[in-house]
Amino acid sequence: MAKREAGAVQPIPQTAQTTTTASGRERLSIGVFLALAFGLPWLVTLPLWLGDGLAHPWFPVISIAMMMTPAIAALVAVFGIERPVRPWRALGIVPLKPVGRLIAYLALAVVVPVALVFLALPIGALFGVYSMDLVNFSGFQAMLDEQLAAEGVGNLELPIPVAVLVLLQLASIPLGAFLNLIPALGEELGWRGWLLPKLLRLGTVPALLISGAIWGLWHAPLILLGYNYVDAPGWLALTMMTGMCVLVGAVFAWLRIRSESVWPAALAHGAFNAAAGSYLLFAAAGERVDTTQATILGWTGWIVPLIFVGVLLVTKQFSPPKPVELPADLPGQLPGQPAQPHSASPSSTP
Repeated sequence: MAKREAGAVQPIPQTAQTTTTASGRERLSIGVFLALAFGLPWLVTLPLWLGDGLAHPWFPVISIAMMMTPAIAALVAVFGIERPVRPWRALGIVPLKPVGRLIAYLALAVVVPVALVFLALPIGALFGVYSMDLVNFSGFQAMLDEQLAAEGVGNLELPIPVAVLVLLQLASIPLGAFLNLIPALGEELGWRGWLLPKLLRLGTVPALLISGAIWGLWHAPLILLGYNYVDAPGWLALTMMTGMCVLVGAVFAWLRIRSESVWPAALAHGAFNAAAGSYLLFAAAGERVDTTQATILGWTGWIVPLIFVGVLLVTKQFSPPKPVELPADLPGQLPGQPAQPHSASPSSTP
């Protein structure tokens, strides 16, 4: 019988009881997270429901406060229930390396969501559900005229052409993405930062569907007041919002998984919000845009994201990146000695 070495630390066996306890704590943390993530928005938006709805003067502040609720729910779940050794890693805040990979996905986070928003417009025009005016920008011009008339200066002529104003609006989208980063992080810290990695144990497709559906239904307090879908009945508006969130959420999930960080997903969310209203720049005057059919919110706008997500699934782009191996014969390493692998996976040290 082998003699036990004095002073050696023996590993603690993983018993059925400890496994059950860990599993029970995880189920509890998910339950508390969902209860807070869905309950707090109704509490925050209560002034809208008791007051003037989306016309409430505090609507911008209330909407931003609502965006913070998933982050609050995730922080309670992590620090109040789970209490992991590396809590910020569990939320996707760290690691911030490899730096090159993180920067690459941050760049994609700005480009891809904006491209999806813009591509939805000509596709809607091809299907006849969105009328574009790329010459005179008549819809945008009419909107400016209405704003000037409301301010009592309806006869004032704009000092610069409307086309230049459109270009300035488009040029401001990347800046808007970064300005929206913190409010967007309030959502992404919960949805893609903390919840998505737990759902991935169910499989990639189920995780994408469930996390996207949860994100979509979370919008109910605002959607049922007419947000995004002004003319649609509540059930249809919430259904359309959930469908859009499943597809766009899958794109955010791809950025989260491949970068192993929540920051690209948060920046993508910020870029998406900055670009989402750009359909007003290109719409023809005199027609009301039905967002259940047109723009990224409507079914015609889902075609490109659906294809994009399908390509990501087929090419296995929802798999975590491979660990990075250091080259052999590094300084301080004996010649011919195998290099020790350095992993950038979630189990590595930040």
